[in-house]
Amino acid sequence: MENQTTETRFFLLGLASVPHLQGIYVFLFLVMYVVTLSGNLLLIDVVAISPQLQTPMYFFLSNLSVIDIFFSSTIVPKILMNTLSQDRSISLLGCATQMYFHLALGATECILLAVMAYDRYTAICKPLHYNAIMNRGSCIAMAAASWSISFVDSAIHVALTFQLPYCKSHRINHFFCEMPPFFRLSCRDTWLNEVIMYISAGIIAMCSFCLTLISYIHIISTILKICSSQGQHKAFSTCVSHLTVVSLYYGTIMFTYLRPRSTHSPDIDKTVSIIYTTVSPMLNPIIYSIRNKDVIDSIKKKLNEKWGK
Repeated sequence: MENQTTETRFFLLGLASVPHLQGIYVFLFLVMYVVTLSGNLLLIDVVAISPQLQTPMYFFLSNLSVIDIFFSSTIVPKILMNTLSQDRSISLLGCATQMYFHLALGATECILLAVMAYDRYTAICKPLHYNAIMNRGSCIAMAAASWSISFVDSAIHVALTFQLPYCKSHRINHFFCEMPPFFRLSCRDTWLNEVIMYISAGIIAMCSFCLTLISYIHIISTILKICSSQGQHKAFSTCVSHLTVVSLYYGTIMFTYLRPRSTHSPDIDKTVSIIYTTVSPMLNPIIYSIRNKDVIDSIKKKLNEKWGK
């Protein structure tokens, strides 16, 4: 403990190992960030002004877009600033804040995706009771619970993580402040932190995933009972977008937080983290819009009104 450093800044080395590609990476991150903001803001705006989109599914989709905007904004601007200024340092408070919102927003998205699967289950398997079950009050309550649980859970993780002594190094081989890279820097045994991380990830990510899976087992079973092939296609088309987003997001999250510490690799961790913090928020509004006639028609109508056509 005598050798424990008293420094209050960390150094993010995400792009330091590839200096000749930094310009390309900055351009790609900037483009993805602009597309993320534009796509999600447009989707929120369209849902807000379109009467035909005032349904529970689009209410949750708007929540998802808000999460994606802040999720990406928590990570990407700092990456761009660190690279362009060549100053890769981040304060202890800045790192804790970044980790807190990253964990909270990531967990909220996990739970919200499960809630959206339940919404699809109710719409397809219990259509006569849909309006009673998914009323405005229950939708607001489920969304509020998703946000509240995740932000409390994140506070616990951040408090435990920053109680660790970091005497090995303050250089983080990552793009942003995330728990697994921090555990490698501590000179104390991080067994308890890792157990709590696995329990939390198991409860939030795995339970959300299992609830989503159970919902879709019932959905697919109900769809297969529909006699008309056209009816089957119409019912399943409402779920394809959500299934695509779920597969991409849950896969990367569980790969990051449910692997044993011995299998973690800085390069692999960085690549996977880019997918769920930058690529997924950019693709989500595109995935939900490209197969959704109501959203596309509303976007076209809004653009036509804007340009006076």
